This record gives sequence, structure tokens and C-alpha cells, in this order.
Amino acid sequence: MWWLELRVGMEHKVKEIREEAEKYAVNTIEELEAFRISFLGSKGKVKALFTDLKNVDQSQKREAGQLINGLREFVQEKFDAFKDRVENKSKTAKKLDLSRPGDQIEIGTRHPLSLVRSEIIEIFSRIGFTVSEGPEIEDDWHNFSALNFPAEHPARDMQDTFFIEKGKTPKDEIALRTHTSSVQVRMMENSQPPLRTISPGRVYRNEAISARAHCFFHQVEGLYIDKNVSFADLKQTLLYFAKEMFGENAQIRLRPSYFPFTEPSAEVDVSCTICNSKGCNVCKYTGWLEILGCGMVDPNVLEASNIDSKTFSGFAFGMGVERIAQLKYKVNDLRLYSENDVRFLRQFTSGM
Repeated sequence: MWWLELRVGMEHKVKEIREEAEKYAVNTIEELEAFRISFLGSKGKVKALFTDLKNVDQSQKREAGQLINGLREFVQEKFDAFKDRVENKSKTAKKLDLSRPGDQIEIGTRHPLSLVRSEIIEIFSRIGFTVSEGPEIEDDWHNFSALNFPAEHPARDMQDTFFIEKGKTPKDEIALRTHTSSVQVRMMENSQPPLRTISPGRVYRNEAISARAHCFFHQVEGLYIDKNVSFADLKQTLLYFAKEMFGENAQIRLRPSYFPFTEPSAEVDVSCTICNSKGCNVCKYTGWLEILGCGMVDPNVLEASNIDSKTFSGFAFGMGVERIAQLKYKVNDLRLYSENDVRFLRQFTSGM
């Protein structure tokens, strides 16, 4: 019968296609795609058999359909095996391609504030200053009282200080330190003169954030206590620092000021390096930029730490690292230091 002959012919075709698929070699993605189109595509050999299935007698369709489905599953398994081998081969080749250039490793840089802080420490270490550190969370005694701050001093108010615990009296209060002078108090409490130290660290003040101010910043404060220390010693120390940091042409000027822990006290300005003293928005068009405060240590501060003020005298100073970095790198907005913009940070190198 005609349909029987059709079935026999179909069995022969299935056998031929199976043998062809078994002998097929696939080594590349292009050959894999050619295999798929030839056998499993919409016009492929397996699809053509399903088209011929409609001509098979109804009594034979089930058996013929199972035969074709078996072939399709076989070809699909071959395709999947070829695909896994080609993809793994591609990954291995990519991994072992020694002729490809290596991935470039980006070299990081140190933060500009870290660079300046290290340079400040190095400059003062040349003239005998050691480095001392202390906690960022301080009690009232070390942050205020031992530094001769009166109980009613405005710095104790919430507008300037981040308090962690507000006690019934000032001595019970805990706050984020507003300066690293607290470290100097600890040094005076635990050591006897001569003392020559600087105290770098982060400090906090409740201030509006702008191009010239921030609620947290970094300070380096210095303390020198010995016999016969004079204001002239202070001035020459700061002039030495300015010329080492900003160059031999740097100039300083001292203006009378007031600090509870020093007497007499002064603000120190350095000639603006951003505009070369011609005037800009950073120096408020004066040609000078305030960089630190200083003065002779008040006798009350010495006595509070059990140092004989009749035998010893000393000077202290404190500077903002951000302000020094502004001048050194000609940065006109100190907010850039804490925004973590890599375009800004990549400009600095660690070659100090």
C-alpha cells in the first residue's frame, strides 16, 4: 500500500538524518549555527519529516510520530552538547590568550588632606615636634574647662558644639571635640616640661557649610612649653612653617586676637597663593588668608594641668588642614575635599 511505502521511506530518512547528525563536526559558533539551521530550523530536515507525517495513515501516525520525536530529541541533545563545547572552548581561549594586552591596573592616590597633614607633620618634626593623638569624643574638662573657657563662653552653646550628652552642669557634658587642644591638655596632664608636640586630628563644629567652612574639618595644633619661651620663638616658628609649606617668598602677618587659653593671642595670615596676593574670593580680595590662631599659653591653663607657670612658659597654635590645602593646591572650595569626586581626587599625587 502507498502509505506503508511512505512509512518505510520515512524510517529510512530518519536513519539517514540520525547518521548524518552523528558524523557532523562542530568547532566554531558559525558551524554550530549551521547545524541548527540544517537540522532544527523552520526549514530543516527534522521539520520536513513532521510535514510528511500528515500523509501517513492514521493507524501508523502514532508510531511514526514517536520515531520522528526520537530523532528530534537526539538532534537537540547533539546541538546542546555542541553548544556547551563551543562556549567552553571560547571561554578557555579567552582566558588563556596570552597575546592579549593585560588589563590596566589603576593606581590610586592619597587624599589631598592626607598629603598636607603628612607634610605639616614632617615640617614640624624637623624642629623637634613629636606627634600626639587623643579621642574625638571628649568630656568638658579636656575640651573646655582645662583650657580656661568660662562657664558662659559661647563655644559651650549648642550653636557651636555637637553635644552627645548634656549634663545638669558643664562638667557632666560629653561632646565631639571642637579642637585638638584637648589632646594638648592630656599631654600636659601626663608629662612634664619640656613639651614640644603637635596634635593632628578631625574636629567638629556646628557651622553652616560653605566654600570656606564645614561642620567637620581637620586641625593640627602645636604646643611648646619650656623655660624662657617667648613670643619671638612663636613668630619665628610660624614663619619657618610658612616658608617651608608655601615657598621662600611666603609672608605672614600677626593680628591681635583673643582665645581663652592663650594670652597674648594672635591670628596669623599668610600671603594668598591662589591669587598671588592680588585679591580673590577666597581671601576676600585682601591678598591675605587666615591660616591659624596662636598665642602664649595662659598661666591658668598651665596651672590647671599642674605645671608651674612661674617656672615655665609656652606657646600654642592651631591650623586647619583644609585651609592649608586650599592655599597649597589653589582649591577655592573646601567642600570638594569631602565629596569624593574622583575627577577631583585624581589630580593629586603621593610624591611628597
